[in-house]
Amino acid sequence: MGKWREGTVLVYGASSQIGWFLLPELVRAGPPVLALSRSGQPPMKGVAWLRGELPRPPSAVDAARSLCSFAPLDALARWIEAGAAPNLERVVATSSMSAESKQTSPVAAEREVSRRLREGEAALARACERRAVAWTAFRPTLIYGAARDKSLTPLARRATRWRIFGLPAGAGLRQPVHAADIAIAVLRALDGGAEGRVLQMGGGERLTASAMFERVRAGLPVRTLPIRIPRALIRAGARAVPPLRGPLTRLEQNLVADNTELERLLDVHPRDFRPDRACWGL
Repeated sequence: MGKWREGTVLVYGASSQIGWFLLPELVRAGPPVLALSRSGQPPMKGVAWLRGELPRPPSAVDAARSLCSFAPLDALARWIEAGAAPNLERVVATSSMSAESKQTSPVAAEREVSRRLREGEAALARACERRAVAWTAFRPTLIYGAARDKSLTPLARRATRWRIFGLPAGAGLRQPVHAADIAIAVLRALDGGAEGRVLQMGGGERLTASAMFERVRAGLPVRTLPIRIPRALIRAGARAVPPLRGPLTRLEQNLVADNTELERLLDVHPRDFRPDRACWGL
């Protein structure tokens, strides 16, 4: 049993997909739980909801001894650097595999996302080390599971409504990771064993982009008409519509993680990608 269970745990970005699965687990573990979100949330037994954001949250967050963060790393690092939460002992945060996969994107805005993520990771490490706070960060791949993502869930809902499912060609590998598995990894990291590490985290299965979309379609509660989108049309779209250049180009790129250190240090083994209607809130 980790020492973190003896003190208050603050969850920043508590209304996120990961927070959705993590909060009940923290309540079951027993410590006081503070949940920080930009907007109001429905009451949850065992959770004190606070409205605000870092680096200037309500003063109540200063009671935290442990922090789980699923929000921008730069604001988190500034808050820690400023000496907030004087009894803070451990931080577990999420970054994104976009820190790596978008470094060479043809879209400048995506390269900027990658740069900010990597700089945020470095800033978090510096801030925690200056205060002797243990830290761990995860770089998850595409997250799904709580119907709160902005990629697969909108696709599944549109297909359910229109009864048509676009299936783009794409040989690049994907490794979607369920938000509940990330919540498990966060709990294990609170117990220790991965301090000072940035760990990649993908799902338990690698499959092509086209196969990933097929799996989404197969898990829908209604029958849909498959419309296959050939590579030639995708290449034309990437040239003609600049905002889509990055996502369309990446259909042929591998966006995967190496779970070796995740499994070795935390004994976390994410599930295969077998989504059902609950993953999309249907």
